[in-house]
Amino acid sequence: MSASEAPPTPRSVDAVVVGAGFSGMYLLHQLREQGLSVVVFEAGTDVGGTWYWNRYPGARVDVESLAYSYSFSPDLEQEYQWEERYPTQPEILKYARHVADRFDLRRDIVFRTRVTAATWDEEAGTWLVRTEHGDAVSARFFVMATGCLSASKMPEIPGLETFKGATYHTAHWPHEGVDFTGKRVALIGTGSSGVQSIRSSPSRPRT
Repeated sequence: MSASEAPPTPRSVDAVVVGAGFSGMYLLHQLREQGLSVVVFEAGTDVGGTWYWNRYPGARVDVESLAYSYSFSPDLEQEYQWEERYPTQPEILKYARHVADRFDLRRDIVFRTRVTAATWDEEAGTWLVRTEHGDAVSARFFVMATGCLSASKMPEIPGLETFKGATYHTAHWPHEGVDFTGKRVALIGTGSSGVQSIRSSPSRPRT
């Protein structure tokens, strides 16, 4: 099932998981193995989590590819061949998509959907989870797999709201990419994403 063919939202499941990144996909697989019914809500259009959203120039990891390999399936470990020792964002996303296909995960993932509320019913012992589309799902278990990088922060710079030029954030990079040819570029931040962006830019931006 493709991301554009997401299943309808069920009314009741054993578990609701928020986020279809690496932890969300793993939870879905493991909960299924335990015989539980699961629905995963994902704001994006596909799996991958951080590596779906973060597409800034030069994005890659600073750990070896094996650290991003799932260990729950020996067959998966043996069959998948990484292209680089320290993979780029496109390769990590490719791996996440491979896992989703390999274990048919997408049939239980509802894409383009954000959870807006979750209420615990003490008497019934269940969660009532609501989404931005008006869906309501009852579940015994409610698991947040949104990770520590799901909420980005814009810098608090006076005048930013009136700046007339284009502004971009590495955590919300346009999926179609950005052409900086002939433009003067200023970059704020020298963490890993800042350094990667600088190194990959044809016209090295000032920091």
